Amino acid sequence: MTWLHRPKRGVKAQPAAEKKELPEGLWTKCPTCSDIIYRVELEKNLWVCGRCDYHFAISARQYVDILVDPDTFEETWRSITSLDPLEFRDAKEKYRLKLKKTMLRTNLSEAVLTGRARLHGRDLVLCVFDFAFLGGSMGSAVGEKIARAGLESLQHRMPLVILSRSGGARMHESILSLMQMAKTSSLLALLYDQKIPYISILTNPTTAGVMASYASLGDIIIAEPQALLGFAGQRVIKQTIGQDLPKGFQSSEFFLEHGFIDFICHRRDLKNQISSLLNYLKVQD
Repeated sequence: MTWLHRPKRGVKAQPAAEKKELPEGLWTKCPTCSDIIYRVELEKNLWVCGRCDYHFAISARQYVDILVDPDTFEETWRSITSLDPLEFRDAKEKYRLKLKKTMLRTNLSEAVLTGRARLHGRDLVLCVFDFAFLGGSMGSAVGEKIARAGLESLQHRMPLVILSRSGGARMHESILSLMQMAKTSSLLALLYDQKIPYISILTNPTTAGVMASYASLGDIIIAEPQALLGFAGQRVIKQTIGQDLPKGFQSSEFFLEHGFIDFICHRRDLKNQISSLLNYLKVQD
């Protein structure tokens, strides 16, 4: 039975201390084509997969850097934050505590970042949603910030650009959240009456109460490729109508084919595209 103790030849275990592991955060995997991408190169490509053009999620401040002229963005109404009039709490924690934690984690006061900026030298009012803040949901503070952005655009006759990435109305605020759909839409009607351009940009995802209100009311509606758009989820719709849904249902491409948006624009082209649209709409400098 000496063979039980015979040492293995040609196999030498490497001590744990000598193992070299790949540093975390250097590489990421594309969820669409499964390509392994060097994060430095991904960042240079504006967080878009070079192989399949999948648009990765980015923060509101990253979008600001992409969309407007450098060092021209001035944040407005940062002091406007949500309260907790319903004293809501889910199974884990109170809404008020969740808000505080989210503010610290994202360095944002709310799910939408608002401000003034310049795009190719032209003044505009900009609102950009950040999905990291409670799924980009629209509560009373978000509705107020968008409404004030609309009023500022109206007062100074500057174009309004809103980039949406949201799961819809914020459930923690119930009817107060749903009221923001009418509030924001009414302000956009004033811009329309005064012929002040409003450009809506839809990114992945833009759904529910946000999609059913201001996001669908742009004079021009742009979407990023492969973005999930719509009101209710596919499972809910299928259960409601009792039918299978078309292939690609609720994608940017499906919406374009059926006339719900004006065109699809790659992230790298958004800035120039918006500038061209404002020129077309004859917005004065």
